[in-house]
Amino acid sequence: MEILMVILRLIHWCFCNLLVVSLYRGVMEVRKNRSFVKNPFVGSAFQELPIYPSVSKCNLHGRKAQTLVCDIHGCLLRTDSFFPYFMLVAFEGGSIIRALLLLLSCPLLWILDFDLQMRTMIFITFFGLRVKDMNSVSRAVLPKFYLENLNLHVYQVVESVSDTVVLTTVPRVMVEGFLKEYLDVDSVIGTELQTYGRFFTGFVQDSGFVVKHRALKEIFGEEKPDIGIGTSNLHDHLVLSLCKEAYVVTREDISRQNSSSMMPRNRYPKPLIFHDGRLAFLPTPAATLAMFIWFPVGIPLSIIRILIGLCFPYKLALILGAAMGIKITVQGHAHKKSPNNRGFLYVCNHRTLLDPVILSTCLNQPLTAVTYSLSRISEIISPIKTVRLSRNRQQDAETMENLLNQGDLVVCPEGTTCREPYILRFSSLFAELADEIVPVAINTKVTMFYGTTASGFKCLDPFFFMMNPTPTYLLQILEKTPREFTCAGGKTGHEVANHLQKQLGNALGFECTNFTRRDKYLLLAGTEGIVEEKKKKNNKR
Repeated sequence: MEILMVILRLIHWCFCNLLVVSLYRGVMEVRKNRSFVKNPFVGSAFQELPIYPSVSKCNLHGRKAQTLVCDIHGCLLRTDSFFPYFMLVAFEGGSIIRALLLLLSCPLLWILDFDLQMRTMIFITFFGLRVKDMNSVSRAVLPKFYLENLNLHVYQVVESVSDTVVLTTVPRVMVEGFLKEYLDVDSVIGTELQTYGRFFTGFVQDSGFVVKHRALKEIFGEEKPDIGIGTSNLHDHLVLSLCKEAYVVTREDISRQNSSSMMPRNRYPKPLIFHDGRLAFLPTPAATLAMFIWFPVGIPLSIIRILIGLCFPYKLALILGAAMGIKITVQGHAHKKSPNNRGFLYVCNHRTLLDPVILSTCLNQPLTAVTYSLSRISEIISPIKTVRLSRNRQQDAETMENLLNQGDLVVCPEGTTCREPYILRFSSLFAELADEIVPVAINTKVTMFYGTTASGFKCLDPFFFMMNPTPTYLLQILEKTPREFTCAGGKTGHEVANHLQKQLGNALGFECTNFTRRDKYLLLAGTEGIVEEKKKKNNKR
């Protein structure tokens, strides 16, 4: 018995010593790197003087026939931390529980070396994750955050060459779609993950993590790529030494104070019109922690805010809503009724499902909203009357005609929401039915959650919008459309629709596009946005 106790004490002593050593190493590593879960090719190397010139000094002329080799993190992106992008996959592709587990792993990640950090994050993020969910996040969520963090100097080099090869230790499935779709990258060599059927196992394939200088030799053999871009780290110097010409991204290049490397929206390789996902911020560890701390406050607060709109008169609802942190700014005023006793047709661009409700509250009068695919829960909690359209043009025209005879009607001719400063193509059906048209320009601002989704649960859209600390609505009620710009004045329905689209775009400073609801859902969800109707038809059969 005594021998057993001695053995147990010895094991306990060894465990405690190993734990202390690990914690000491972790603290020293954090103090040394001053960053969280960093690319090993970046890290402390920034403290060294680079032997290669900065990428900002690269001559962009005469490179149309050259080949570039670079990494995405720390080079193409202005951040060298992997964590936020794993968190986006965990939250948007997995669940809130998976995201919480990844956040809780942060203390463990601090004391692990890079290899174990990556394996831990990959396992938590990808274990049991469906391949199609990862593809959806890669297509609809990640591009927004990648574009916002692009390094302008490196992108200009990519833009100037004919071929680009990206070598990265990040899982290939997380970056390949963006790199090829937006940057026209020719080849992406990244870490491969194991799959079992339609699911990820959470493990790296037997080939392990990509070793960039070895991968470069395998691709180019004895030849040397024309340009290499890396960091000022000795690991990256192995890659840069194999290139004819080399440049580095220094700490000064990606510092927040250096705005020259920030990618302005007008320089995006492709316009960012559609994107999905709930998170409106880059989920760094600190920002993600703040989100989870906010949840116990935000969830009941969103319910209270919605109940205010349901239970109180319009004027009182505005006062109580403002007291609860909702910001609504209104420009313009309600218009006088016409003598023909028909209602006004309010034509709005579409930002969230709450557009008609907010407009009705601000006008202090009940409106009827026509919708295409509003969820049953949203219909139940709506404080104004909602009427579903059938997508049959003749039947929908009769429905809207009857509603206009009963009172004021609000319609969003885009047929779906758009988060970015763009206005989708307007349907012309509304223009053929009404002569009393009032355009309303709407914009929203959120800081934490988006109140729209293409592939998630639409019934939660109002709750997510109201869960923001200060959800903001900006409304501009414009002058009534002159008769000569309506169908009664000789214009066609398409001409009226295009005129109103341009008018709203000018009022908001948004760009008008020819994209439609169908384009949005094909890109973000892989459907035409009428899944529910198809299911109903199948059930009837």
